[in-house]
Amino acid sequence: MAERDSVDEHVTRWQEILPTLDPVVEGAVTRMSVLVRHLGRAKEAALAEHGLQSFEYLTLHALAGRGGRATPSELAAAIKLSPSAMTSRLDGLERRGFVRREASAADRRKVTVELTGPGRTAWQSALETEGREEHRILQALDPAERELLVDLLRRVLVEAEREPRFGA
Repeated sequence: MAERDSVDEHVTRWQEILPTLDPVVEGAVTRMSVLVRHLGRAKEAALAEHGLQSFEYLTLHALAGRGGRATPSELAAAIKLSPSAMTSRLDGLERRGFVRREASAADRRKVTVELTGPGRTAWQSALETEGREEHRILQALDPAERELLVDLLRRVLVEAEREPRFGA
């Protein structure tokens, strides 16, 4: 039998209260929830270690994912922000030297945001710190098991992304 975790106790306790509870479904869903919270705490710790706020990291991440250059409206759409909220974020990141804005030579109303060296370093350092914890916990599985986990989670996510039937 596999080593017990905190969710085993949770499932046992709730089975006594709700005899019709499916322990497999409850265990799977609760473990996913616990892992998401754990990874969220790890991410926040990584960001704090590198002096970044979550919203700063998200903006730098979106910019890096676009080759380090994008318009403010592209970034706002990517992270589902209003243009004014994006302007405020970019102001702060520009003050920190993480991004620079350049007006278009052809149309000064158009601006391009560029990730600077210090911005890329801050983003990448936080990303690597967060990634170490992700790799650490997934080392509990051998490579074939990790591939199986990816495939199983994909199947579950495909179902979750279908039209939800809440209350059915």
